[in-house]
Amino acid sequence: MSSHRLSRKRRYFAWATAGAAVVAGAGIAAQASMAATAWPAQRTYTGHAFDTCTAPSLTAMKAWHTGFYGAAAVYVGGRNRGCSQPNLTASWVRSVSAVGWKLIPIYVGAQPPCQTGSNPEKLTASTAASLGASDAKDSVAKASALGMKAGSAIYLDMEPYDITNKACNDAVLTYVRSFTRTLRAQTYRAGFYGFTSSSAKAIATATDKTDLPGNLWYALWDKQYTTTADWPWGSTQFTNHSRGHQYMVNSKETRGGYTITVDRDAWDAPVAITG
Repeated sequence: MSSHRLSRKRRYFAWATAGAAVVAGAGIAAQASMAATAWPAQRTYTGHAFDTCTAPSLTAMKAWHTGFYGAAAVYVGGRNRGCSQPNLTASWVRSVSAVGWKLIPIYVGAQPPCQTGSNPEKLTASTAASLGASDAKDSVAKASALGMKAGSAIYLDMEPYDITNKACNDAVLTYVRSFTRTLRAQTYRAGFYGFTSSSAKAIATATDKTDLPGNLWYALWDKQYTTTADWPWGSTQFTNHSRGHQYMVNSKETRGGYTITVDRDAWDAPVAITG
């Protein structure tokens, strides 16, 4: 992701410190608590996507709709969201959706207690469950206000931390489970953004899968446009349109006369339901 919470230098440092190195499918099956609700059909996008700190202007988005990228990630909220979003309005969402863009909502919620650096919102063992619920409700309110309807996926952003710190990791998983349960209760699909060396690994390798997100967006900056060839965990995990891969960062690109620095993503997962 772009410089929305940590500087690029600090993010690499944190990553290293942490140990760097449209169908319903498995992602839906994993979300068993959905069964009692009539869910809107999942909207899935497969192809090139990008994320950048501040949502570009409508004019830039129109210029960038050249056929290479088909989806863009946008930061819908969270106290740890690092960039202002002057362009990100319900009108903008309607307009870019009409152009043909698919949107990937990201929510920068509470961060781990053992994470290096300071954040406006950090969870603790005692606050993890309540913060997870309140942040999820806020994420739904923010996404809904932008015109992202029930059935949309919302991706919880968790930056690198030391997952070998059991107390810290347990608190994070409590928070994530609470966030996920609350999203589902409001008929939104749960996604998670994290690093293959830490935060995403914690989700993928957790022994207890109860109430963990059904869609995983993993950061592995290997410059490989794939969601399969470099997938670091079991081949049966997060299958059938449930994976995103952030494979390149700080890519300065010019399209249609507009230059934007983006992070590149290979996408095969749910997106927002708009329109």
